[in-house]
Amino acid sequence: MDTKTVSIKINGVPVQAEAGETILSAAGRAGVEIPHLCSSETLPPYGACGLCLVETSASPKLLRACSATVREGMEVFTDGERAQKARALALELIMGDHDGDCVAPCSLACPAHTNCRKYLAKIAAGDLAGALDTIREVIPLPASIGRVCPHPCETACRRQHVEQPISICALKAFAADEIYKGKLPVPPKAAPTGKSVGVVGAGPAGLTAAYRLAVLGHSVTIYDKMPAPGGMLRYGIPAYRLPKDILDREIDVIRALGVTFTQNCAVGTDVTIEDLQKKHDALLLANGAWKSASIRCKGEDLVGVFGGIDFLREVSLGNKPEIGEKTAVVGGGNTAMDACRTAVRLGAKEVSVIYRRTRDEMPAEDLEIDEAMEEGVIFRFLTNPAEILGKDGKVCGVKLQVMALGEPDERGRRKPVPVEGEFITLALDSVIIAAGQKNDPAGFETVPQTDRGTIEADADFFSTSLPGVFAAGDATNAGAGIAIEAIAEANEAAKTVNAYLNGETLTKHTPVLSERDLANIDFSVYEKRPRAEKPLRPAEERKHDFEEIGAGLTKEQAVKEASRCLSCGCHDYGNCKLIRYADAYGTDCKKYVGAYHPGFLTVAPGGIERNQNKCILCNLCVRVCKEEAKQGFLGLVGRGFPTVIKERIYKEDAEEICRGCGKCVEACPTGALAAAKRPL
Repeated sequence: MDTKTVSIKINGVPVQAEAGETILSAAGRAGVEIPHLCSSETLPPYGACGLCLVETSASPKLLRACSATVREGMEVFTDGERAQKARALALELIMGDHDGDCVAPCSLACPAHTNCRKYLAKIAAGDLAGALDTIREVIPLPASIGRVCPHPCETACRRQHVEQPISICALKAFAADEIYKGKLPVPPKAAPTGKSVGVVGAGPAGLTAAYRLAVLGHSVTIYDKMPAPGGMLRYGIPAYRLPKDILDREIDVIRALGVTFTQNCAVGTDVTIEDLQKKHDALLLANGAWKSASIRCKGEDLVGVFGGIDFLREVSLGNKPEIGEKTAVVGGGNTAMDACRTAVRLGAKEVSVIYRRTRDEMPAEDLEIDEAMEEGVIFRFLTNPAEILGKDGKVCGVKLQVMALGEPDERGRRKPVPVEGEFITLALDSVIIAAGQKNDPAGFETVPQTDRGTIEADADFFSTSLPGVFAAGDATNAGAGIAIEAIAEANEAAKTVNAYLNGETLTKHTPVLSERDLANIDFSVYEKRPRAEKPLRPAEERKHDFEEIGAGLTKEQAVKEASRCLSCGCHDYGNCKLIRYADAYGTDCKKYVGAYHPGFLTVAPGGIERNQNKCILCNLCVRVCKEEAKQGFLGLVGRGFPTVIKERIYKEDAEEICRGCGKCVEACPTGALAAAKRPL
């Protein structure tokens, strides 16, 4: 017997629907998506989420498409203004009671948004190759970055609320080191596109962009002014922190992808921007910031005054700057720490660090400061050079202005102010100024510059005003930052370059994300376990050479350390319908935050994990268990607002039944349910 059909219109388009069919079903068959969370084609209508509201000619009221049925001649409007507003409100209310992380805080804090949670889980499971693949999705130099990154990911790590953050950076280096011991791990690449890209600079940004573009099938040539590639990783970071054979091994992977390196090639001297534009289909400038910043102090032009970056570069080139027996480093960042510790290794008998604030305000990592102190470096806080003293044109000392901390500046740091009339004089043979670095515009005059002397590039897509010319890293916009920031920019710039070569246009989109409220997390339930630290060689031994200061983690340490991860973030983020709709509607996830439903984590029969913090009471799991699985293990427990979903019936064979079923996990639209062995 033929099913009776009715003629309707959905958004003005004629549609043939079955009599008695729901609007949601008819729209789905017609290829029109109506947002919904609590509906399933195999289950009776429920109408809990309120997202599927539509306007129709049959009613002046909004109807729930999951339960309202079609009628002959009905006109349905799925995206009318009233329906849109109602859905937006429903999403704000739902998200206000959804206490879950879409993405782990460590990943959000990482400028490159490395999926730390995923690679830590793989290390904990012994899958080091999988961990490396995950890391290299955003960081093509993991062994190097794992040694030098100031790890903002660890600053955000929630494990610190139990005892100490995970050693995320050390684990990154561990996974890479272990895999690099074997065959060179060269990733697969796409078929050749026939497009050519020139990259200026072989530092973190240039190497990253070259890696990405080569994997996409483009022909890439790097032009670099230094004798060997690596940029500041080679010439700005001492070998005791980053052994150059480690860096070389990672660069060999990029060579194996077919990237051509042209060294000792300076823009403006050996080649021009115009030459490279003619030679390549696209050009990416990642030339870095190679000039040391001035402190505008009298005596800076004396013999024996070195810029921090210049000093480190000379040492990396195998030279030994004449710093004498007594030297002082001006600055408080990691470059200053590298400079003072390098000076110790060059044989200086007295090395001081001059910093105008206190240790609490020092931007250098605490670990770097501690290690420098262990190696005998003297820290002279609350002092600032008033004049570098000279005799016969050479440094003989420095006159230091004594400082005090005043009111906070625009960044919240207490501003150092001079203490009138108070000075200290130090006898010195040299001064190393490590107060920042800046771009060298020589050779790049045809590229538009900012008032800071950096290359002006679009903040989102890294294009310059020159056609087909892009720029990323320390040479652009705000100037020098940390290596992972340059890598993050290079990843995005490579996407733009690829789109340009393909004749495509990218659009900017910042996704809506749900983040947990720390006040709702009970960290006391976790067992305290000590953090694994990389073992250091004794200071008296390590300060006399440039060998790496310590060994990496052992396999046993690494597995234990990775297993300390609290696995923040959602295992189902990529498939979560709730956040997809929230993103589409630009939902303010915190607009209606109030009292949350009782939150708890349980493991149900079959090892199924239930996170009540993420549950939105759509009741799909309860209904699927009853209607499809024919079991009815689950039910709504409680009355009113405190209602939650729990196991209400237990059978002896529930463990076996649930483990072989998993229908509730598949039905959950929010990641509140997870199989015992979560997908990595």
